[in-house]
Amino acid sequence: MFVTFEGIDGSGKSTQARLLAERLDDVVLTREPGGSPGAEEIRKLLLTGDPDRWTAETEILLFTAARRDHLERTILPALTAGKTVISDRFADSTRVYQGATRGNLREIVDQLHKLMIGREPDLTFVIDMDPETALNRGLARESGEDRFEDFGLGFQETLRHGFLSLAHSEDRCVLIDGNRDVAAVAADVAARFAARS
Repeated sequence: MFVTFEGIDGSGKSTQARLLAERLDDVVLTREPGGSPGAEEIRKLLLTGDPDRWTAETEILLFTAARRDHLERTILPALTAGKTVISDRFADSTRVYQGATRGNLREIVDQLHKLMIGREPDLTFVIDMDPETALNRGLARESGEDRFEDFGLGFQETLRHGFLSLAHSEDRCVLIDGNRDVAAVAADVAARFAARS
């Protein structure tokens, strides 16, 4: 199976992806942007620097280039080898971040995805939580990869609505309440995964 975790910055999706991976055998845990050497180089360009460093259109191209490399070098080889792949973000993040919040570019995102990626996850967990809490958590990490957090609370609220809309429109999506302690969220994710696998 190809499983992805989505949600706003600081929602806990990275933690939940890791915790699910720890419960499984023969699994590859990966992330976007990144997940392969070339994609990790592009990650540095995308997640650091001034919030206005790139236009939304340029971001879409950079994310798509990183995703293509990730798909070719990590995701598809692992799936072909019979492994479960769990990715912290995939194309849905681009659909929401650039497609819905940075100038309504969803059609361009979808066209590029169809042309260059052509693959959807089998299962997507959307971790939903209060945007202010998530933003504070994300900024507290001081990871140096805070470019999107630096857009502020209004941006995170818009993202949340985008992810909720996605979760309600795609059968592969499972909406998870992230406003609980980590163990409770992990137990919910594990139960939902077992029901779908």
